Amino acid sequence: MDPKINRLYNEYREGKLDRRTFMKKLAMIVGGTAAAYNILPLLDSNSATAATPWPGPELETDMISYPGKTGDVIAFMARPKDKKKLPAVIVIHENKALQPHIKDVTRRMAAEGFLAIAPDALSPLGGTPESEDEARTMMRDLNMDDTTADFVAAVKYLDTHPLTSGKVGCTGFCWGGAMTNRVAVNAPDLDAAVPYYGTTPDQADVPRIKASVMAHYAGEDARINEGIPAFEEALKKAGIEYQLFVYEGAQHAFNNDSNPDRYNEEAAKLAWKRTVDFFKKKLV
Repeated sequence: MDPKINRLYNEYREGKLDRRTFMKKLAMIVGGTAAAYNILPLLDSNSATAATPWPGPELETDMISYPGKTGDVIAFMARPKDKKKLPAVIVIHENKALQPHIKDVTRRMAAEGFLAIAPDALSPLGGTPESEDEARTMMRDLNMDDTTADFVAAVKYLDTHPLTSGKVGCTGFCWGGAMTNRVAVNAPDLDAAVPYYGTTPDQADVPRIKASVMAHYAGEDARINEGIPAFEEALKKAGIEYQLFVYEGAQHAFNNDSNPDRYNEEAAKLAWKRTVDFFKKKLV
């Protein structure tokens, strides 16, 4: 599919364009109104397929809360049906807050044998709204130090949770990748951190990391990737166990299969396998 068409469709799906404007612009790209109406069902089908939750084993899911710096933090929890104690993984959302896609990622992590929770950074503002645009705007109003403390509190919550083994990992995407790095810096009890294309921490803060690190980056992501050399140098200097992977040809947000314009199936599947294997090695 032409990337211009995918970008246009995403703008329409996110409410940035009304249907009339969308169809007019689509017709200009594909060469006419008839062609635009012929291609629309394919776009709708692709979008529906990308957003379909992973059809894994039956899980126990619930919305829970835990005590944070700003008060009670709302989180989506998923875990296998059995009652045995499990290692835990925190899943941190993108800059659109706790969207259905991140809940789906949390289910996938649970299906791999973990108790997984996805905290909502917008908890102190009432939680994630239905509108993604509104969520993005609200995210910009957060105090980052307080928000970091809310996610660090998730480590303590899971470390002592009666259904966990006491081992805790953290992964996150884009904004959540940067927050994963912040959690690793500020939570000495964290056992493993897997940031996806997240802004790297300051070099001076890296020695505070006690967790093992696996970081994933998109090859076509110049702004984020500028920080890789300094991050790697600091990790080496501090003697921190780490792995860094760059997926050539992939764009920022390549793991997000609800975004056809960015999703890269090959990179996403490889990164996910590496992430799960890493957590199983470090947490189980």
